[in-house]
Amino acid sequence: MKYSMEGSVMPLLHIVLDEGETVISERGAMVWIDENIHMHTSSHGGLGGGVHRMFMGESFFVNKFTAKNGPGSVSFGLSVPGKIVDFEISKGNEIICQKDAFLAASSGIKLKSYVRKKVMVGFLGGEGFVLQRLSGEGHAFLEIDGEVYKKKLKKGETIRVETGSIAAFDQTVSYDIIRVKGVRNMLFGGEGMWLSTLTGPGIVYLQTMSMTHLAERLIPFLPKNKK
Repeated sequence: MKYSMEGSVMPLLHIVLDEGETVISERGAMVWIDENIHMHTSSHGGLGGGVHRMFMGESFFVNKFTAKNGPGSVSFGLSVPGKIVDFEISKGNEIICQKDAFLAASSGIKLKSYVRKKVMVGFLGGEGFVLQRLSGEGHAFLEIDGEVYKKKLKKGETIRVETGSIAAFDQTVSYDIIRVKGVRNMLFGGEGMWLSTLTGPGIVYLQTMSMTHLAERLIPFLPKNKK
């Protein structure tokens, strides 16, 4: 499998498959395919895999694209302006990401829900109780909203992050939340009542835009219903 990312604000992920190779993607992500690329919709992981995806708030199914009768190519696009980041996944080198970050991956990648042991962390964290774990062997491509900043944390080093700005982090990074100090800060600071804490060792991938913030900015410009 060969791949490239083309474009800037709304980049395109272009993947060239050898005969027999397969790539999976989130439903609706495909832009175009060669005529010898066969698409097959499945749960990717059987009933359990589909249930895991539904628990994450995603579709039960994913799309599989396989090259037959020679090599072929398939391209995927983003849903909002942002970046496509490639991760090489292997045993002991897994990635935790926000549930809607998955764009595409080689067929050896497994998608599972990642539930925090502290239930309240998820409910209060803002982006949701359930995250997504990418494991297995191969390449995974994540959709990150806005620009991406990669920060490497040393062992024991902690950063506090507005929750919607977390795109992904290494499995070695610990995740928790803390309450924003000061009633005025909580009510009028615009950052909510909680901040996420990420503690190393490991790499954290931060995004400059979240879907929640984007939606809030767009609301004043949406047409209002006229009676």
